[in-house]
Amino acid sequence: MHAIEKILAKNSGRREVRTGEIVTAKVDFAEINDLYLQTVYSFYEMGGEKVWDRERCAFVFDHYAPCPDVKSAANHKAMREFAQKNGLRFHFDTNCGVCHQVMPEAGVVYPGMILVATDSHTTTHGAFGAMGTGCGATDMATILMTGEMWFRVPEIIEVRLEGEAPKGVYPKDVILAVLGKIRADGAVYKGIDFTGSYVESLNVAGRMVICNMAVEMGAKTAYMQPNRDVLDYVTARAVRPFEIQHTDPGYRYAETHVFDVGALEPELACPHSVENVHTLQSVIAQGDVKLDQGYIGSCTGGRTEDIAAAAQILKGKHIPPYTRLIVVPASNAVMQECIRLGHIQALMDAGATINAPGCAACLGVHAGILAPGEVCITSTNRNFPGRMGSKEASLYLASPATVAASILNGKITDPRAYL
Repeated sequence: MHAIEKILAKNSGRREVRTGEIVTAKVDFAEINDLYLQTVYSFYEMGGEKVWDRERCAFVFDHYAPCPDVKSAANHKAMREFAQKNGLRFHFDTNCGVCHQVMPEAGVVYPGMILVATDSHTTTHGAFGAMGTGCGATDMATILMTGEMWFRVPEIIEVRLEGEAPKGVYPKDVILAVLGKIRADGAVYKGIDFTGSYVESLNVAGRMVICNMAVEMGAKTAYMQPNRDVLDYVTARAVRPFEIQHTDPGYRYAETHVFDVGALEPELACPHSVENVHTLQSVIAQGDVKLDQGYIGSCTGGRTEDIAAAAQILKGKHIPPYTRLIVVPASNAVMQECIRLGHIQALMDAGATINAPGCAACLGVHAGILAPGEVCITSTNRNFPGRMGSKEASLYLASPATVAASILNGKITDPRAYL
């Protein structure tokens, strides 16, 4: 069996599972973000009284943090009341950050577990050897009541990433290259196993970037075999013992896609689709793409390494007049680390606006949304019309380094000259 199948078998009390089977499995941790107050309503409508385990579920206030309007404030109030009533051990309020960053930091994510959250980018946690997947409000309500959920055992695709990344090629560039080949519908309800020498040597932050965007190919979940960086990270934080699952030798994947990372260049996902991927140089060759805003943040591009890459390029420089750079650390811990390292000061000196940790403009409701006709280059994960504000705005997805180099020049720019 594959490691994902072993996790499903273990949590459903079975010796083995097979592709296509429906199983009912125990959920090790459940997370509800502040878009999903409906989960609370559904919980009570179905007769729920107390959550099944106060130590295995949490609310994270990240999409509306701090609240931009009265409705989101009322939602937070109702969720806090539910969390207090149930005595939840973990509650991440508006001072904490994005769910997919704060949960690993708190030690609730570890190898061999099933984590379900009301967010599609829960595939991020495959970076830790966990099975992470998203669900809707009603399914989440049943998890809060029973601690279980049904799963269809997915086909597993191998994405083998071999080689060493050249200068200026970051994990974001790698996953964009993968997206450009597999496309937005190439892995619907499948698991993606990222393998190869590049993955084996990748740090925690880089692994999270790649697994995060697996869902942009339609994937149900993602997986990476834990390496030493992951084990050190998790061992220092995990709130309970964990068991690493390994894929059986000779396992046959439904598909295998092989990428030579050493041959890649910086990439862009151009408007208005994540699969509209082109090399940065090919876009530049077609003429200047003028920018109104650069954006560094979200569960894809707001970690310390991302902010550091931008600070390295922008330190001692300043963005042009009438442009703006929005920086949103993925968590409070990331914010504090970047302050300690001087990255925040360097970016502020360069003209950046620093926002509170959270999702911010990534979902198009506050803290950096776009006007009609504006163009933004962003380290976030989606670029369809209206994602960051007006449906008449244009979004280019790129690495934080490309974002920084581009906004420095007011047009899309190759970051390699600045490294």
